[in-house]
Formats: sequence, C-alpha cells, structure tokens
Amino acid sequence: MFHIQEQLGTHEVAIIGIFEGATELEVGLNGQLSTLVAEGDISTRKKSVSKVHALGQSDVKRYVFAGLGNADTYTTELLRETMGKVFQSVKGIKADNIAIELDSFVSGHIDVLDVAHIAAESYYLATYELQTYKTNKKEQKPSPSLVFITKADAQEVQAALSVGAVYGKATNMARTLVNMPPNKLTASDLAHHAIQLAEKYGMDYKVLEKEEIQELGMGALLAVNQGSVNPPKVITISYQGKEEWTDVIGLVGKGITYDTGGYSLKPREGMVGMKGDMGGAAAVLGAMEIIGELRPEQNVVMVIPATDNMISGAAFKPDDVITSMSGKTIEVLNTDAEGRLALADGITYAKQLGANYLIDVATLTGGVIVALGNHTTGAMTNDEGFYEQVLEAALETDEPIWQLPIFERDKERVRGSKFADLNNSPGRDGHAIMAGAFLGEFAGDTPWVHLDIAGTSETKAAHDLGPAGATGVMVRTLATLVERFS
Repeated sequence: MFHIQEQLGTHEVAIIGIFEGATELEVGLNGQLSTLVAEGDISTRKKSVSKVHALGQSDVKRYVFAGLGNADTYTTELLRETMGKVFQSVKGIKADNIAIELDSFVSGHIDVLDVAHIAAESYYLATYELQTYKTNKKEQKPSPSLVFITKADAQEVQAALSVGAVYGKATNMARTLVNMPPNKLTASDLAHHAIQLAEKYGMDYKVLEKEEIQELGMGALLAVNQGSVNPPKVITISYQGKEEWTDVIGLVGKGITYDTGGYSLKPREGMVGMKGDMGGAAAVLGAMEIIGELRPEQNVVMVIPATDNMISGAAFKPDDVITSMSGKTIEVLNTDAEGRLALADGITYAKQLGANYLIDVATLTGGVIVALGNHTTGAMTNDEGFYEQVLEAALETDEPIWQLPIFERDKERVRGSKFADLNNSPGRDGHAIMAGAFLGEFAGDTPWVHLDIAGTSETKAAHDLGPAGATGVMVRTLATLVERFS
C-alpha cells in the first residue's frame, strides 16, 4: 500500500504541507502558489486544509495544502492532527492514488522519519470507522494507494512508515474492542481475542479459569465476579525479547467488560457506556500487538483480570470483607469501586510471573475527569525514575499524562478500616488518588506507575484522529516505553 518516490508524478491527489511564508515551493502550478496564498485560496494557518484543482496545468489532478502555521511553533502534536484532518478531508475524493510530499512537512526538530511515522500512523487513526451491527451497512471502499515523495533514504523511510502503520492499526484494534457491546465481549470473548493475538505472534499465553483463580486465592477478583453468570478469566501473554527473563515490564489492564456498579448501583445515565470499562485491557492488548510486530529486545508480561460487575443474589455487598491474592484483607465500602479490586489481584499475579516493573492501565475513576478533564490521563507512581520513562514515552506519542500525588496521609485513609487491612473506597474527596493509593499497596516496592484513563479512553465527538467513541489511548505510549526501555 505504501510506495516511495523522489518526485511527484501522475497522481490524482497530492498532499503538501505549507508553512507561513513558505511560498517558494515548486508544486507545478505555474508559479501561482504565492498568488493563491495572497488571495486566500490557500491558507497557511495551522490545521487549515485548502484544495486546489490543477485544471490540467499539472500531472497532479488536485492539490491539497495542509496549513502548518509558523515553523517556530510546529510540534508533533500539530503534525499528527493536521495529517489526520487532511486524510479525513480526502476520504470524500474518489482517488485511487494519493501522494504525500513528506519533505514539505519537515521543520526544525521534526525530521523526515518522524513525518513518515506520524503520517502512516495518522492515516490509520484518522480513517478508522466504527464497526457497527447495522443491517444496511455501506460497503467499505478499497483503500487508495499512498505514494510518499521524499529525497531521503527510501529504506529508512519505508521502515518508519511500516512502524507508524503498526502503531495505527494496533490502536484501532483497541478501539474496536472498547466499542464492542457487552453481550459481544464477555471475559471469555476477551480471552479468545488475546489467545488469537498471542498465537499470531508466537507469544506464550495462559488463561486462568475460575477454578485456577480460586486455587490462587484471587479473592478480590472473585468477589467482583460473584454476581455474574459469566465466569472470570485472568489472561496473560508473555513476550521474551532477551535471553534471560529479567528486567520484565508488567502491563496490567483492567478488564471489566461491563460495570453496573453492583449493589452500589449506577444511575441509568451513568451505566450507559460501561461496555468501555475494559479500556485498560484493550490498551495492553494493543501494546502487545505492536510488540509482537516489532519484536523489541525487552521482556514483557501482560495480565488482564477480566469479569463483569453484575447484581444477583450472590453478588458481593458493601460491608463484605474479602481476601486478595496478596493475603491482604479488604473491606468493601463501594461495590462500584470494583476495578481496583480486580487490578489488585492482577498486579500481585504479574509480580508472581516475574514483573520487575509495573504499569496498570484502567478506566478507574470519575474523579480523574473532575481533576484533569477528558484530554489528560492521570498518573501516580512510587518510583519517579520509572515514571519519567513513562512520561517521555507519552510525550513522544502526544498522549498527555499528568502526575497526581500520593502522600502518606492518602495511604493512611486507604488503610483506615476497623475490620480489614484496607478499605476500597475511603470517600469521594480525592477519589482518583485514593484509587491509586489502594493499588500502590499491592505494587509494594516494585517500581510502579498507575494510569487512570477514565477521561481519555473515549470521546463524545469526532476529532482529527478518529470518530466519536473509543480512542485507543495508551496503546502507543506503552509500546513506545517498551521499545525505548533501558
């Protein structure tokens, strides 16, 4: 699908980046570019898209100019969003081949390989379509051939394009999982998907069934599952990129396939959309797909504790005291704070499987949305050095995270139960931090980062890099961390 050429040839569409003041580009419009810019037919304003028909004056039928603004304020985030907007704008054009002038998007610290990676990644993200169950679905049009124009080394550019495509496709896979209705994606279905992924890339996997979960003493996950007719699963995939099983990164994803809140029942409005409460599981599965494709020299173990949180005569209740896999007892004060219970056993199991570093990813709290909004993932840690590496990966992929503190008094609130070692919900104030402090009790001394994606896992409106619905957030950050980890 991707081709590389040094110069524009005969193309139906050519996409060209244009900075403010950069009107000296030779684009086959008989020197009229500066006039078109001056007269407003082409805008250099950032994220603007201008379409110009060549009217037979060029081998290119139609030019699409992507405004990039001032070169001094150019960022990879702006490049990603601009590429996404351009690719969405050309979807409506009937074109079998589209050329992208990569070199026209290069400026400052953003080189042609960065542009190639981001272009391929953005293409898949921006053109992603919801997988629906409508009976009158339109037939999908075949994808156009993309031709990348650059004078840079073709082999290096092709490698960057390939990696970007892998990142985009894996993120879309995570989006599809999060968007699936809960009757189509139970814990068993999630396990089946993970097995297919592991087998495709020759990675080791294991799915713990309920009996094995009971034998291991995962009382926290089992408590959440008590009200369900669907059995729980603990899904693991291991990737060994080093000779010895050392320096293992553990990726733990919350896999609550539907959350009613249990007896701490959510209101009707709050329950709609809870099919996406397994966004953390989708994120770690997406990261494992990238890892399987790119084969980094790093050891990784993925753990997903999976179940739904339902109501029945057998469901767990506020005031219950349960025993986690770690041996710590937990007083349940809120059955809607179930994700941290499942993750507690998931974190403990990841450590048992050899994880030397831990990252848990979860749509965990509404509190993080109150604190940080819908565009920033909340983060907590017990190890600043490890957090810095996660932060660098997030900055590289333009998936913003912001650290929230865990003070000793926060830990004391989580430990403040008269009847057990811990309680699962000390109160609404500082709710996101309380959830992180609770999980930190199970991470212990193992370097750990908690990522709360409750606000960033889904979006209500279409955007430059995709439709409304799941975003696939943190797939790219986790994979980048693994690739760069040292």
